[in-house]
Amino acid sequence: MKRIAFLVVAVAAVAGVVASMAPASGRADDEAVPIFGIKIPAGYRDWRMISVAHEEGNLHSFAAILGNDVAIKAYREGKLPYPDGSIIAALHYGHVPSEENDKVFGNPQSFVPGPPTNVQFMVKDSKKYASTGGWGFAHFNKDGKPGDEALLKTCSPCHAKASRDFVFTRYAP
Repeated sequence: MKRIAFLVVAVAAVAGVVASMAPASGRADDEAVPIFGIKIPAGYRDWRMISVAHEEGNLHSFAAILGNDVAIKAYREGKLPYPDGSIIAALHYGHVPSEENDKVFGNPQSFVPGPPTNVQFMVKDSKKYASTGGWGFAHFNKDGKPGDEALLKTCSPCHAKASRDFVFTRYAP
């Protein structure tokens, strides 16, 4: 029961942080990432939730995984490979203990999203990004500045290991 409560609190906390971010962070910026030329898509914070992720190790983060309408339709229909025009966003946050929640639970067990760390995008265009499995990749730091070329070169080789068209995240209906 405590695990279910933790999961509910974690999902609600991620959703709350996503909803409460400054409106300016949802706008498209003019600066594109190197290699792939991707800019922050306008309105991406209004996309539907695909799932949430919790990553430990060096990442120590929570992420809200969102998709545009094309990606959501493909997820719901189980369509692979994803159609061109699919865009998947991963909004990453550090995570911190929640003293408020821990008081309710009676034990130190609750974590909530902390400061945002970055936002990443995968853009499906099978012709434009043919050399990287049909996907373009983007990483923007918390200040909205694009990640460097060396970082972006690590995306495709890692995602090539995913068993579902370069995508790790499964749909959580």
